[in-house]
Amino acid sequence: MRVGIIGATGYGGAELLRLLHQHPHVQEVVLYTSSKEGMNIQESYPHVSGIYEQNLQSIDLTSIKTEVDTVFLATPPGVSAEFSGAIAEAGPQVIDLSGDLRIRDPKVYEEWYKRQSAPASLIDKAVYGLPEWNREEIKHARIISNPGCYPTATLLGLAPLVKSQLIDVESIIIDAKSGTSGAGRSPSAITHFSEMNENFKIYQINQHKHIPEIEQILKEWDELIPNVTFQPHLVPMVRGIMATIYVKAKKKLSEKELRDLYKGMYANEGFVRIREEGQYPATKEVYGSNYCDIGLSYDVRTGRITIVSVIDNVVKGASGQAIQNFNIMNGFEENTGLQLVPMYP
Repeated sequence: MRVGIIGATGYGGAELLRLLHQHPHVQEVVLYTSSKEGMNIQESYPHVSGIYEQNLQSIDLTSIKTEVDTVFLATPPGVSAEFSGAIAEAGPQVIDLSGDLRIRDPKVYEEWYKRQSAPASLIDKAVYGLPEWNREEIKHARIISNPGCYPTATLLGLAPLVKSQLIDVESIIIDAKSGTSGAGRSPSAITHFSEMNENFKIYQINQHKHIPEIEQILKEWDELIPNVTFQPHLVPMVRGIMATIYVKAKKKLSEKELRDLYKGMYANEGFVRIREEGQYPATKEVYGSNYCDIGLSYDVRTGRITIVSVIDNVVKGASGQAIQNFNIMNGFEENTGLQLVPMYP
């Protein structure tokens, strides 16, 4: 297949280049841009020299229709809202890594993203691409809304308990930490080396735009779930997310019951790994891979369950999950091009 990337100069686009290079069903990768036409990709990323040596092309629907079968949009908010519908109508599949098509209610999107929503008709066509829980819809989709990084770690961590209705729905607290690549490539004060090195920051308190995405999916799984407490932090590392989630159990559970529930629900999911009793994952243990590792504990004193969910935010939280969706849409083995052993140390 021939695939196109819009937004190849960002971290998500660069990771797509790395992963698609080893995908056996991808014959060619074409790079498009909404703002940097004519720039050679090596000017932005010298590490792809000798691998990808091409200039970024303008977004021309006539050309895209004949050049590629699938388009990945690794773009800032607003670009996908403008181009996704027209690209899909021209023929190629669309996999959107931005948040433009994730929120079903345009008013909610505008409240949290502080910009105009994509047309409701376009949002309605987009399938939420969380493969472990939405695989059948993904198989028949033409437009995929790739989940956010924090929601991926959070939802995979919570799903078995929420779907089994084993928790007090009022009790969900998500305490999440991310590496600085999650803030994108554009420099800012919050990610400046002097500000971030040897530092630990809380940010966007009760305002992060992934909150409505998390709530939307949880409420689809259990309509009784109210709004949740979610708070992100930045830690001085490049990649990785750890979501530590606290919930109150409705009844007493043994560690074995809890682990058996998760192992049963994820038994056929090759990218979700459940740790054994007393073992908890670290971000380095999924670095550079498409895995989500989950550790679990039940506190008999408080009746609370602690869920520790870790991913690489650039892979399972973005480009790797996008390729996982690409595989499902096209009938390939789901792990094609993603059989990556995590890099350690």
